[in-house]
Amino acid sequence: MATKDYYNLLGVDKNASKDEIKKAFYKLAAKYHPDKKGGDEAKFKEVNEAYQVLSDEKKRKEYDTYGQTFNGQGPQSGGMGGFGGFDASDFANMQFDFGDLGDIFGDMFSGGSPFGSGSRVKRGRDISLELDVTFHESIFGTERNVLISKVSVCKTCSGSGAKSGTKMKTCTICNGQGKVHEVKKTFMGNFQSVRTCDVCRGVGKIPEEKCHDCRGNGVVNTREEVHIKVPAGISNGEMMRMSQMGEAIAGGATGDLYVKINVQSHKMWKREGHDLITTHEIKLTDALLGVKHTIEGLDGTLDVDIPVGATHGEILRVRGRGVPHIHEKGKRGDVLIKLSIAMPKKLSKKAMSFIEGLKEEGL
Repeated sequence: MATKDYYNLLGVDKNASKDEIKKAFYKLAAKYHPDKKGGDEAKFKEVNEAYQVLSDEKKRKEYDTYGQTFNGQGPQSGGMGGFGGFDASDFANMQFDFGDLGDIFGDMFSGGSPFGSGSRVKRGRDISLELDVTFHESIFGTERNVLISKVSVCKTCSGSGAKSGTKMKTCTICNGQGKVHEVKKTFMGNFQSVRTCDVCRGVGKIPEEKCHDCRGNGVVNTREEVHIKVPAGISNGEMMRMSQMGEAIAGGATGDLYVKINVQSHKMWKREGHDLITTHEIKLTDALLGVKHTIEGLDGTLDVDIPVGATHGEILRVRGRGVPHIHEKGKRGDVLIKLSIAMPKKLSKKAMSFIEGLKEEGL
């Protein structure tokens, strides 16, 4: 007697259609099939058992009516599952169109998925480069022109692969469809697959005469100058993505260019988030009496008020003069100035007398 929730085993609800049950079964069957790496024979038996019942209208009705008292015809264990077991020959003369389920089996078959339309757009290779910028350039932005080697669309034929002035003709391999239909034999029977035509690369047409520059490929190896705009506030090691600036591929989309930014260090300034940090040395008398100092910043001078009784290591803040926010125009971090009090190495008699007087005052 059945003691299992077949709907739960297949991951469908009780109102699931036959098509939904079938799709759920093939998805799980592919996942757990013992011939597949990482398969699970016990799980495979369970989902097969559930499918044998729920795919049969009469058995499903009995199961829904009697629940756990339902008696499926056939063994409950042994072989490759209950209710007659799983037999690949049952599928030998069947062809299925599983649409979005193509990705489930994609890694099980060479030459692409056996399911669906096979119309996934091909994409050129992504490429990357590293760009060195100064600390100042990373804070306020810069622009560079860089020469790179890559595969680009042939400018002579605009990627068609045809000689200038000649026509395109229908591909005889796919009859102008751009796709080739095939039937593949798998452990689950025969499945129809659709793949992009290798000859016309999915276009459906081929050139009567090939372009001399690209030899009909539609793409060529080039050295191309790329204009890179580095935004203000970019961080060291950050990666910029330049869409469709990578390598081209015939009959497909161009890849992307990734630019890694390497920021050179600065002798005076450091960055912490959106704040700029520096150390500023002052005299002991400045710390005791207070004074106004002018500091050379990255984008002009900074007027800093040293408070009376300033301490060593004290941090002063100048708001709105730090690192610009990339995604918030006009917003900047702060400048943090860490005070360093330079203690005198030698004191005159007058200075010593003054300090002794301070000592007597308890200071």
